[in-house]
Formats: sequence, C-alpha cells, structure tokens
Amino acid sequence: MTTNTRTTSGTSRPRHANRKPGGHGERLVQWTFVLPMMLFLLLFFCYPVLRNLTMSFQEWTVASFYEGGSPFVGLDNYIALVTDPIFGRAVLNTALFTTGSLLFQFVIGLGLAVFFQRRFPLSGTLRGLMLLPWLLPLVVSGAVFRWIYDEGFGVLNQLLLGLHLISDPIPWLSSTQYALTSAIIANIWVGVPFNLVILHSGLQAVPASLYEAAALDGAGPWQRFRMITLPLLRPVIAIVLMLGLIYTLKVFDMIMILTGGGPANASETLTTWSFALSFEEFDFGQGAAVGNLLIVIALVFALLYLRSIRNTFSSQGERG
Repeated sequence: MTTNTRTTSGTSRPRHANRKPGGHGERLVQWTFVLPMMLFLLLFFCYPVLRNLTMSFQEWTVASFYEGGSPFVGLDNYIALVTDPIFGRAVLNTALFTTGSLLFQFVIGLGLAVFFQRRFPLSGTLRGLMLLPWLLPLVVSGAVFRWIYDEGFGVLNQLLLGLHLISDPIPWLSSTQYALTSAIIANIWVGVPFNLVILHSGLQAVPASLYEAAALDGAGPWQRFRMITLPLLRPVIAIVLMLGLIYTLKVFDMIMILTGGGPANASETLTTWSFALSFEEFDFGQGAAVGNLLIVIALVFALLYLRSIRNTFSSQGERG
C-alpha cells in the first residue's frame, strides 16, 4: 500500500509537498535560531549603551550605589567635560594617537603586503611570524614595551647608548615630550599585522596578467603600483582604514600599561580619561559622558565604513 497522494495526472507527490512555505513550524525553527542572538544583543549591547547614556545625565557617584540617589542633572556632565582643561588635551592626544598609529600601520602594512606578494622561499613562514604581535594579548605587548622603554635598563636606551647616538638615557615613558610618541610606536607595532593580512589578501585578487601587460608596455615598478595596485586595491584600503580607525579610537590597554595617561596628562586620551573619571575620581556620570562621546565618534566612522562596503558591493555588482 502506498502512502503517497495521487494527482489528477497520475503522478505521485509526497505529503509534505502540499505544506505551505513559512508555516508555523518553520517560523518556530527560524525564531529558535534568531532568539539567542537577539537576547545577546539586548543584554550585552543595547542595555549597556542605554544605561551608559542615562548615566551620563545623572550625578552618579560611589554614594549612589548604597544610597540609591542619582539625580538627573541634564547636560551638566557634558558641560563640565567641555570646560575641563583636560578635555582639549585628551581630544588632541586622541587625534594624534589615532592619526599617527593609523598612518604608519597602513604604510608599513602596505609595504610588507607588496613585498610578500612575490613568491620566495620561507615567504609563508615569515608572514606567519609577522602575525605574532597581533596574536599576543595587549597586556603582554604593553609589558614588553614597558621593559624596552625602561630608562635604566631598557633595551632601547642601551642600544642607542652603545651606538653613541645619545649621551644620556632618555625617559621615554616619564617625559611629557616622549610619552605619547612611545605609546604610538608600541601601538603601530601591534597593528601592522592586521594591515598586512587584509592588504595581502586584497593583492591576491589583482590579476597577474595586468602586471605582465604593463611590464610589456614598459611600465616600471612604481608605475605598476600607482596605476594598477592602488586603484584595484582601493575598496580594501577603505575597509582597512575604517576598521583600523575604529579600533585605534578605543585603544586603552596599551596606553594604560605604558603611561597610565601621564605624565601630567601628556598621553591622556578620551579612553584613559573616561577610566580615570569613573574609577579614580569615582564620577561615573562624567566618565559615562566621555564614553558616549567616543561611541558617537566611532558610530560616525562605522556608518562611513558600512557605506564604503555598500559602494564596494554595488561596484562589484555592476562589473559582474
């Protein structure tokens, strides 16, 4: 005895063929997969952001935890931040730290990506070793650079003294002149592998026939790089710069381990200032306000990044 239903034409069809797509059972399965992600976003993204936003309009101190009083103060926290002398210094340091890190990370990463585009023995091994700074926790990288920069027995000072480039040890981390630059150099070392990996992947998509045709036409290495590599790599470059900028804006670990924002606020950025306001001065309202400023800045660049992604896919669709 057959269990299949018969159609008017005499052909058999399975029973589930008559089931309407998108039925209750199928929707239940779909929600089963989507619900954990939605709960995760609500608990660990939406709630902290909204809580941080409301806290920035309140007078939140240590007493608020056990007395429960956290009156709304409107824009007082933001006004206090803007009028604080540290605000201008923190914004300038954040801009210098982000720009300096991003510029050198990209230039060095692009140079290494172009270098590793050529095939030579141990190329893969060397690329793997280049990833080590990216794989290490920032706490470990910061501790290593703190040892390198040490004024008394640090490797850097000993090397410069041995080469007779300096006559006295340089206080890399305790001098207002060198503290921010030292933090930028350490962050560049950490971020170069990310640029190398993404840009090297982008270069693999550039057809080798274009370079061969350009070489036959007499184009030199610089002309091939300027006329072929850069234009075809432009979408990847936009993505690398956007992601690097968003990541560098919120760097906290490296600066905190190396200088703690000092000396005399010489390396204070918005992230370290937010930490100092919240967990050293225990003014959680103002600390939250600084955090919101960072979220707004990062959100602007995130929107630019999403727009660049959309334009990239649109241009690829038109070419396809």
